[in-house]
Amino acid sequence: MTTAGAIAEAVAVGVLPGRVWLYSNYHCNLACTYCLTDSAPGVPRRVLPADHMLALAEEARDLGFTALGVTGGEPFLVSNMAEVLARLAELLPVVVLSNGTLFRGRRLEWLRPLAGLPVKIQISLDHAEPEPNDAARGEGCHATVLSAITRLRELGIGVRVATTGDEATDADRERLCALHRELGIGDEDHVVRPVVRRGRAAEAGLGRAVGPSDLPPELTITADGAFWSPFGPTVQGGRLDTDLLLTRTTLPLATPAGALLRLVEGRPRGADAGMGIR
Repeated sequence: MTTAGAIAEAVAVGVLPGRVWLYSNYHCNLACTYCLTDSAPGVPRRVLPADHMLALAEEARDLGFTALGVTGGEPFLVSNMAEVLARLAELLPVVVLSNGTLFRGRRLEWLRPLAGLPVKIQISLDHAEPEPNDAARGEGCHATVLSAITRLRELGIGVRVATTGDEATDADRERLCALHRELGIGDEDHVVRPVVRRGRAAEAGLGRAVGPSDLPPELTITADGAFWSPFGPTVQGGRLDTDLLLTRTTLPLATPAGALLRLVEGRPRGADAGMGIR
């Protein structure tokens, strides 16, 4: 069997997850305490060019992958991101991760073409109340995010909510779930994941220590290479972590996809802990 055929079969039977992740950039307008990539306004941008993202998406489709994830940094700091997402969605369904603080004025208008497309914007919201939410993410984020979710839904754009941190009480979780339901976000579109001790979280001693056995093997592409998981290309103290690097080659996509497949072949189903990033 060819490499491409083996990859397609592995995706079809669930040996490889169907989503390919693309790190669009590394810079961000926030500096969250648990950020995996040490992102902040002044960090190197390390942008994955639009033509590269589109070539990766086209090959991902041809190899049998079924979905795309776009993350960063803050993807919507890339000026043509809405256009890129629309073109990606012509190839495969897309979820794009965002802190949700930029969706107003001109940037909100740029998103209108995404209405009705297979694109969902996954927005970070960690707490029902502003104080604990903004302590980790930045002052005013809570109110800005709630407004952004409403505006996006009014435009007809799909929205998911992502909560980082798994130490909340049952009462905390119920208040947060009540809030996202009031905003029109169903439970199926609420993702809860722990803080992972990589990137800035590792510097602060936050979160869970993880390795490959804890993480779904979701092929992840950045400007620096291909990685085991979107939790792989993390940055600590300005230096890229390479312990989960697969290959420096990203095109053709079959090269890193084949490398990942060779690592997971024979691995029992459910060997990863399911960190809530799917």
